[in-house]
Amino acid sequence: MTGLRLTWVQPEDLVCHELRQADEDGRDTTEIRTRWARAGGPLSPPRDGASASPASPELRALAYELLDELALLPSPLTEQEPTSLASIKAGCPAWPTREAPSSRGPGGSPPVPGSGYSPWLRRRNPHPGAAPGEGGRGERHRPDALHASWLGRAIGCLLGKPVEKLPLSAIRSLARATGNWPLHTWFTAKGLPQDLAAAHPWNRRSAGTSLAENIDGMPEDDDLNYPLLNLLLLQRHGKAFTTAQLAQLWLDELPAGRTFTAERVAFRNLLSGVEPPLTAGHRNPFREWIGAAIRADVHGWTHPGDPAAAAAQAHRDASLTHTANGVYGAMFIAAAIAAAAGGRSDVHQCLRTGLAVVPPRSRLAEAIRLGIDTARAEPEFDTVVDRLHTALGHHHWVHVIPNAALLSAALTHADGDFTGSVCRAVSGGWDTDSNGATAGSIAGLLAGHPAAIPDRWSTPLKNRLATSVAGFDGIGFDTLAHLTHQEAVRP
Repeated sequence: MTGLRLTWVQPEDLVCHELRQADEDGRDTTEIRTRWARAGGPLSPPRDGASASPASPELRALAYELLDELALLPSPLTEQEPTSLASIKAGCPAWPTREAPSSRGPGGSPPVPGSGYSPWLRRRNPHPGAAPGEGGRGERHRPDALHASWLGRAIGCLLGKPVEKLPLSAIRSLARATGNWPLHTWFTAKGLPQDLAAAHPWNRRSAGTSLAENIDGMPEDDDLNYPLLNLLLLQRHGKAFTTAQLAQLWLDELPAGRTFTAERVAFRNLLSGVEPPLTAGHRNPFREWIGAAIRADVHGWTHPGDPAAAAAQAHRDASLTHTANGVYGAMFIAAAIAAAAGGRSDVHQCLRTGLAVVPPRSRLAEAIRLGIDTARAEPEFDTVVDRLHTALGHHHWVHVIPNAALLSAALTHADGDFTGSVCRAVSGGWDTDSNGATAGSIAGLLAGHPAAIPDRWSTPLKNRLATSVAGFDGIGFDTLAHLTHQEAVRP
C-alpha cells in the first residue's frame, strides 16, 4: 500500500471535512474536535481530497469512531432544511406548476448594464439563440436546442478544466497575462511568462487536453459522464426509475475511479452493503457538495415545461449521494433547465423557477438569492465575484452553496448570452469546470440551436465526446441530443 494515495475516502481526512460541515450546520463539535486534536489528528481538511500519507492504525480507528459520533450531533437547521421530497414540497410555497412562462414575454428582462460582454444582442434580437427559420422560444425543446445544450455543457466544462482547483487570484493572473481578461475565450499557455506558469501551474490532469492549443475533441470528465449515465438510466428504466435502480446502474457501468467526493463515498457504501438512501449520509461529509447538481441536466431536458416533475426526478437521483442542500442543488438546476426547455422562459425566469423548488429558508436559497441580487446590483462582474467570495469563501471550493451562488450570478449578469454565461461562471473560480458546464447547458438551451454558439467554442470539440461509460465513447453531441429527445417524448 506504500505510495497509494486514496482521495475522498481516508477516514482521517473525512473527519476534517465533517468537522467543517458540522460547523456550517451549527452543530457543537467542541468536545469531538478536542479529542481529535489531542490524538494528533489534523484540523484542516486537504484541498485536493487526501492527506499526503495515511494515518496510523490508532488514529484511523479513532476517525471512524468520531465520524459516527459526529453523525449523532443534532443540527438546529434540520427543520428548515429537510431532505424528503414531501417535506421539501411542503416548505416551498411557490412550488411550480407544469408550465412557467416568462412574465416579461418573449423578450425577457432587460440586460444588465456595463457587463463587458454582449448583452446588447438581446436588444437587437430578442431571440438570439434562434437559428434562421426556427421560429421562436416555444420550440427550444426540439433536438436542435438539446444539441446546443449538450454542446454548451461540454464547452463550459472544457473551458474550466485547466484552472480547476486554482484560487481566484491565479485564474485572473493567468488570463490577464495572455490578454484574455475579461475572460472571453479558451485559456492558453502560449505567451505565458515562465514565472507565472511556475507559480500557478495548470490542472495537471487537464492541461494536455483543455488549453486552446491542445483541444482535440471533448475529453472525458465526470461533468459529462453523469449525464450519460442518467441518459442510460432513462433508457433502461424510464422516468419512474428508483434510487436503487440508479445504484445498480452505477455498480454495473461506472468505474469507481471516475467518482469523486460524495459519489465516491456512496459507491464505497454500496460496496459495503449500505443501501440507499442511507448511502448519502453514512460517513459522508460531502453530502452537501456539488456532485448531485452536476447530474441534474437530463432530468430537466426530459421534462420540458414541467419543472416540478424534473425536480422530483432529480431528487430520486440526488438521494443516492446527498442530503439537504446537496439535494436542493440538483433540484434547482433540473427545474431551471425544465423551464428553459419549455421554451417560454428567459434566463431570469428559469432561475426563479429553479429557486421555487428550494426551501426558502435554506442556506442554498439564501446563496442563490445573494448571487442574483449581487449580479443585478453590480455592473462589473469582478466586483460581483469578490463579494461572493467574501461572503461564502469559507466553504470548500466544491461545496454546492458558493457554487450555486456563483452560477446564478453568472447567468443573471450575462442575461442569456452564451459566451458571457460560460466565461463568467468559469472566471469566478471555485468549481470552474462544473459551473462552466451547467452555465453552458442552460445558455445553450436558451440559445436554441448549435449554430447560435460561436464557432471558436464549438469547432475544437469536433462533435466528439470521450468517456469511460460503455457504449458512448466517441459519440457526437447531435446523437446525444437525438437520444435525449427520445426520452423526453417517451411516456
